[in-house]
Amino acid sequence: MNTAATIHHRQPAETTWSNAQAYVLAAFCLLLGVTLGYLFRGSASQAPQAVAQQTPASVPQAGQAQASPEEQKAKIDQASAPVLAALKANPNDFDAIVKLGNINYDGQQFTQAIEYYQRALKIQPDNPDVITDLGTAYWYTQDADRAIVQFQRSLKIRPDHAGTLFNMGIVKWQGKNDPAGAVVAWEELLKRNPNYPQRQQVEEVIARARQHASKG
Repeated sequence: MNTAATIHHRQPAETTWSNAQAYVLAAFCLLLGVTLGYLFRGSASQAPQAVAQQTPASVPQAGQAQASPEEQKAKIDQASAPVLAALKANPNDFDAIVKLGNINYDGQQFTQAIEYYQRALKIQPDNPDVITDLGTAYWYTQDADRAIVQFQRSLKIRPDHAGTLFNMGIVKWQGKNDPAGAVVAWEELLKRNPNYPQRQQVEEVIARARQHASKG
């Protein structure tokens, strides 16, 4: 789940993107008045109304000082320690596994987050929130195609999942240079969630995506 921002053009098959593009995405999200955590974390909140209180550190904001790798690892280790202890007592503790995924996600350790999300999905394979988490983690490892596959998987289980639909639009446009595909996802989002809190902002972005598609 950002048009004052300039959308970067890319070939449809290209899935890599830079820190500069991440900043563009941050600006794009700010335009919508929602946090990056909601846009990209299915398990962060199941209620759109709770989004504004979340401030995850998953994506660097322009001008934001970044912690050193050592500091980042220390924070992750500290947050993970009690969860790992619980998991040692119960290796199939679904909530603990997801929490470890989220800790690594918020610490920008996306490869490790993917491993935990995959492990969690072996226990609850039809959990759309965690499937969305997995997709967003793939996106941050520069794999738009795998992200889309996971979003499609989530939507087969829960077609009205607002976070998944919004994320699909982001990845379609930013990752696949497919603004028309983004429009389809966002229109479906509003159709299935008529009371979506950021409806007006999404409608504005849909209009701009249409303009972008018409120029392509």
